[in-house]
Amino acid sequence: MSASPSPQIGLTTTQAPFIEEARGRHQLFIRQPYELYSAENQEAWRNLYARILPRWRKYAHPKFLEGVDNLALNPHNVPYLDDINKFLEPLSGFKAKAVSGYIPAFLFFDSLRRREFPTTITIRDASKLDYLPEPDVFHDVAGHVPMHTDRRFSDVLVRFGEVAQAAAERSSDGPDEHERLRRLESNIKALARFFWFTVEFGLMRGPHNDLRVYGSGLLSSFGEIEHSIESPDVQRHPFLLEWVINQHFEIHHFQPLLFIVDGFDHLYAQVDQLAVWLAAGKLDNVAPGEPHASEADLKSFLDAKFHAHA
Repeated sequence: MSASPSPQIGLTTTQAPFIEEARGRHQLFIRQPYELYSAENQEAWRNLYARILPRWRKYAHPKFLEGVDNLALNPHNVPYLDDINKFLEPLSGFKAKAVSGYIPAFLFFDSLRRREFPTTITIRDASKLDYLPEPDVFHDVAGHVPMHTDRRFSDVLVRFGEVAQAAAERSSDGPDEHERLRRLESNIKALARFFWFTVEFGLMRGPHNDLRVYGSGLLSSFGEIEHSIESPDVQRHPFLLEWVINQHFEIHHFQPLLFIVDGFDHLYAQVDQLAVWLAAGKLDNVAPGEPHASEADLKSFLDAKFHAHA
């Protein structure tokens, strides 16, 4: 009898057979097969962490740095999500949940409402630390999750998930299917822009009124975290909801425009205002341009099941 083949080692972004097999089974939520991380994968994490740590200390919001300490992030090895969750859940009720890759928009936002963060488990190629074709475990765990330890910030994510649920509920209102789809696409665009300019690429006033980074896209980028604060090429403006929801963005270069919130209470107030504007129809006709809602994103909202207390 021949021995069964051993699993292929490696969880490198776009090169992981384990992930391809999960996607082939249409399996979104998966386990973290820690035994598959290669020596090169661990080296990538170690190098990413070591080079960005001084920039976190210089530019990151103090609550992020507290989160790094509270999670006891290992600078030498890719973290076990189970270990992360042992520290995270008692602080904010959130937990990191492994996924096989892209999650349709409503499922992603609704996970936040339930205090679950869809977390990528692959890691970028060790020889291409600055090239990121899609999110990886460093972006998700080192960029996002430390902020989730803060109760006020985690409440913002939950509230945002509630707004997404309200958008899904509105998608069934009205007799004209074409108009419902057009309105839903505009709503998704507004939600995505809000998320981008806050959770992903947000700046916040620090304790001494200095600018600090709290957005995960900046916190996980060695080059852009410094660029976001220091570069004269970046426009930095006070957060204006009407501007944010109508401002397109592109993902493949450093961001030329960033928005500043005054603090976590200010950020929560903005997501509350987003809910009010959604209900009033003020997100139904936002400016065209990126991002475009994919068919999968639209379907995820149209197919949503509503369990407000799930």
